[in-house]
Amino acid sequence: MTDHTYTSRIVWTGNTGQGTANYRAYARTWDVAVPGKAPISCSNDPLFGGDPTKMNPEDLLLSAMSACHMLWYLHYASEAGITVVSYEDTPVGVGEVGKGGAGRFVSAELKPVIVVKAGADLAKAEALHHRIHEVCFVARSVNFPVTYAPQFKVEA
Repeated sequence: MTDHTYTSRIVWTGNTGQGTANYRAYARTWDVAVPGKAPISCSNDPLFGGDPTKMNPEDLLLSAMSACHMLWYLHYASEAGITVVSYEDTPVGVGEVGKGGAGRFVSAELKPVIVVKAGADLAKAEALHHRIHEVCFVARSVNFPVTYAPQFKVEA
């Protein structure tokens, strides 16, 4: 087994001049500022007073899971001789919020639309999705079910 180390830098940008003097005195904004990479401006979920125009932790988790799945899918497709020419996903995560604001994801569904070259074996292309959960770093790390509803189109 090989260990990998990942780092991130979270920089709170929500000090409006009073720090956390009271609950309404500060903004729930920050930047993901990994050295050497473009920063991502983020905010809390709008449900909890965040800026709806910025990414929130839930958006980032769902996006990371979708991207990880996509990368493994493209890898497996290339090995299987299936030429993917387009891949776009609109994943949906379902969360619940309990007493005191504690929340969690209860499920996620990835819904990729995949365009393949003519002649691709669509049954084989669909079957590749079921192998990915065994290897995707992010999907293997979450404690809620992840399902897949891929759609395939053949390049004209």
